[in-house]
Amino acid sequence: MFIKLLLIFYIFSTIMGCSISDSLTKQIEKSDQENSTKSVSINYYSDKTVKSLEIPPDLTKPNAQNSFRISEFYSGIDEKVIDFSDSQSSIDKKTKVLAKFDDIEVSRSGKRRWLIINKNSDLVWDIAKDFFKQKGFTIKKSNKKIGILETDFLENYPEIPDQNLGMIRKYLQNAIRARYSLPIIDKYRIRIEPVEDNKTELHLSLFSMKEKLSNSGNIESTIWEAHEKDEALETEMLYELMLFFGGEQTVSRERIVNAKQNKTVSVEVMKNFNGFAKLRFNSSVLDTWDSTSWALDQLNIEIDDKDIKERSFYVNLVKSADVGIISSILGTDALIKTFQLIVNEIDEGSELIFNDISGENDQDTKEYSFEFLTKIQKLF
Repeated sequence: MFIKLLLIFYIFSTIMGCSISDSLTKQIEKSDQENSTKSVSINYYSDKTVKSLEIPPDLTKPNAQNSFRISEFYSGIDEKVIDFSDSQSSIDKKTKVLAKFDDIEVSRSGKRRWLIINKNSDLVWDIAKDFFKQKGFTIKKSNKKIGILETDFLENYPEIPDQNLGMIRKYLQNAIRARYSLPIIDKYRIRIEPVEDNKTELHLSLFSMKEKLSNSGNIESTIWEAHEKDEALETEMLYELMLFFGGEQTVSRERIVNAKQNKTVSVEVMKNFNGFAKLRFNSSVLDTWDSTSWALDQLNIEIDDKDIKERSFYVNLVKSADVGIISSILGTDALIKTFQLIVNEIDEGSELIFNDISGENDQDTKEYSFEFLTKIQKLF
């Protein structure tokens, strides 16, 4: 009797299984067809009310004149163009919508895209801050002197609507209520560069970290490590920023996708006469200055200061040779040193030179200069 019941149950389960499988397959195919015409918006998870964390303004207005390329290559620039004071922070929201969409263009060089906005930099700065606040980010760093705005990390939490999920993923999500992988957190850097004709270049860079399982003995824990950039996500955020500035959806996407490609940059790592590394670019000083700015953004390098007149960047770095027991106790912040990157003009183009401003010029620093500049070279 038991065997007969078992046989009946098996036959019934097989029939039902086939029926459910056919139905599930049809629903998945239908869901995939619907998904092909839809887009999933970028969502970030924040469990607290967002308040902007601003660096207190200087007692005197910062002298930004030498920080941007306009002071070296253009004359007669109105000081208001590079005024990053808070004097216009109370601008009426209505004035932040651009008068016409022709005020926004997209430029492209290799992998990077940036916006050229026909508005002065103070207004662009203010709108950019509002954009990230609306996305749920806090402003962690705000250096108006060099035109850099940086957010804190937020978890990339794509809560995809049920109608955009395939049946299997939808079932699993509802059944176990768990993330499919460990979290990824993102932060963004916006760099604002005033240029001629009262226009502004806006560069946006994404930097991500991912939680990773780590086993130490019999203890399992997680650590955060740098995660490969999602270039599609970075481009999508630039597109959404265009919309926030008043762009129309179809035209904005077309301009992002079909941005005209500028001349490709060629970069070579070489040894300088003093034993430090240098990069040779096949481009002008101005283009190399812009390329270096972009590369530092991509590598999430902290720029302490920059000066176009002396054509140099001052960057805060931690040498690989210094990371060890001391850093595990005191943290890497205790090991930060400031180095100088200088752009020089040569007959064949230009060079980026690594300079140890401490004057120590030890072998570890020379080896690190090759390691660091090679990271920049690989971006091109």
